[in-house]
Amino acid sequence: MTANVAPFLLALLVFLVDRLTKIWIDRSLTAFDEWVIIPGLFSIIHAENRGMAFSLMAEWSSRWREFFLIGVSGAVLLLIATMLWQARDALQRWALVLVLGGAMGNLYDRVVRGSVTDFLDFHVAGYHWPTFNVADSAITIGAILLASELLVAHKRKAA
Repeated sequence: MTANVAPFLLALLVFLVDRLTKIWIDRSLTAFDEWVIIPGLFSIIHAENRGMAFSLMAEWSSRWREFFLIGVSGAVLLLIATMLWQARDALQRWALVLVLGGAMGNLYDRVVRGSVTDFLDFHVAGYHWPTFNVADSAITIGAILLASELLVAHKRKAA
């Protein structure tokens, strides 16, 4: 039982780190304020994203957007939690912990606030990456780990 519960506690830790950073941003910066950390490369700003990744669906009518985003996020959260409960491979567990913790952080924002606080803002070689947060980072790293685990498992089967 403990082996199955520990990953959920780690996902809760990811959720808490995400919440604390968003609370810090909400209290430290007003909307669209900016702290330049590395000029031309990295800033911390306060942005509210009512859509999903990269502000997709941000222009949908509020009622449908919230229904869709919260519904899909909740269903995905349950799927990830089920996969995490059944996972036996260490890399797969770590990946799912990150995805679950990040998904909980962004779902919390959507349900409680109606938008997700984003604050990490990067510019590289004239390209502006969409602003993101700790939850987005955890989800992305977890997804990359899951893809890596699938590739490794596929190579093992092929060999």
